[in-house]
Amino acid sequence: MTDSSIGTPEQLRDPDFTPPIAKAVPLGIQHVLAMFVSNVTPAILVAGAAGIGFGSDQGALGFPDMTYMIQMSMLFAGIATLIQTVGIGPVGARLPVVQGTSFAFVPVMIPAVAGAGTAGLAGLMTGVLLGGIFHVLLGFVVTPLRKALPPLVTGLIVLMIGLALLRVGIQYAAGGVPKMGTPAFGTLQMWTPALVVIVVTLAVKFFLRGFLSVAAVLIGILAGYAVALVMGQVSFGNVGSAAYFAAPVPFKYGFELNWAIVIGMCFMAVVSAIETVGDTSAICKGGAGREATDREVTGATFADGLGTALAGAFGGLPNTSFSQNVGLVAMTGVMSRHVVSFGALFLILAGFVPKVGAVINTVPINVLGGGVVVMFGMVAASGINMLSDVRWNRRNMVIFAISLSVGFGLQLEPSALQHTGETAQILLSSGLLPAAFLSIVLNLVLPEHLAGDDLDDRSGAGAD
Repeated sequence: MTDSSIGTPEQLRDPDFTPPIAKAVPLGIQHVLAMFVSNVTPAILVAGAAGIGFGSDQGALGFPDMTYMIQMSMLFAGIATLIQTVGIGPVGARLPVVQGTSFAFVPVMIPAVAGAGTAGLAGLMTGVLLGGIFHVLLGFVVTPLRKALPPLVTGLIVLMIGLALLRVGIQYAAGGVPKMGTPAFGTLQMWTPALVVIVVTLAVKFFLRGFLSVAAVLIGILAGYAVALVMGQVSFGNVGSAAYFAAPVPFKYGFELNWAIVIGMCFMAVVSAIETVGDTSAICKGGAGREATDREVTGATFADGLGTALAGAFGGLPNTSFSQNVGLVAMTGVMSRHVVSFGALFLILAGFVPKVGAVINTVPINVLGGGVVVMFGMVAASGINMLSDVRWNRRNMVIFAISLSVGFGLQLEPSALQHTGETAQILLSSGLLPAAFLSIVLNLVLPEHLAGDDLDDRSGAGAD
């Protein structure tokens, strides 16, 4: 619901309008809180997969690399958001678009760094940098590209992202990879805080309104954190030793070309670009009651890629627009890009303070697991929602069936790829890339109507 004391209805629909500072700043912080957990979680997941996260030998040192990656997640989410809202020439939508570290890339990043420690981060960050540059180039072709990828393809890709992450969420909720294979894994002591997170998140989401409903996952994690604290699962030992200020380090982990990671990042850049175009269009529709212009769509894509490239150069992870903030714009009715700029400045400030990352590191892995179970499930649900726009004739069912079977099958049984090279295993073991590739190719080459198709009278949008 809009607040008339902020501005007139016409002003609230204007991206260039600046509300009074006393109200603009809290509104900006609200945007940060709505995306905060989702923004830092990918860094924790990637660090855990690399073996430098929770339960690793770095624990005695305060998880320095994971803390740094969390710090970069905040810093470059803020910088990328500021590029979107303020703009640099043709770069930036100049709309209230909030950028953050993307879950979409996680299924590709995890096999790329699995068990490699900090040695695996050079190739990953180089891939993020080059993938970001490729993403910038997509800005020149994003409009026709979007039209070439129907809901059948995009919905399947988003569904596969969610499915690839569900196992990680359950592992975290049960105690995380470090406890797997031990009696402590999956105990009631591990599950209790995770279940509290899930229950509180659902209660807040469905029985409260306004910002509290939007920030349901954050509130759920805070509740689970409190339970874990009472149960003695929270340690503040490393917070005191964390610095109050630290600057980002260019190429902190070095530069290493790993073509499997580069190819994976470039492919996922296409998915991210499509998501950003959709979010930009949704913000204009929900906040201003109009369609996004070509300049806004192109500028948003340029900013997406530039933010990702900058993050990779300093040891951060890929950025994309955050859909939960699109809903927040629609809910508040405040279209001002300057409101989001205040939130971006807060993120940048937090990104220069490692102590913030150290505090985040005190969240037990099982508490985080409760939150990501919800978030990853919502990713999969979003994919199913996109697939509801598909016209389910025999052709589209065949495309979906083959793509899902191959992609999800490889995800469930990655050992089927043991005789392929390392590059192929990194690209294929998540199942995401083969499913996406198959769905795109089959959608382009199969005829619109298959012989004997008796389902063409179904209502709904077609694949094209």
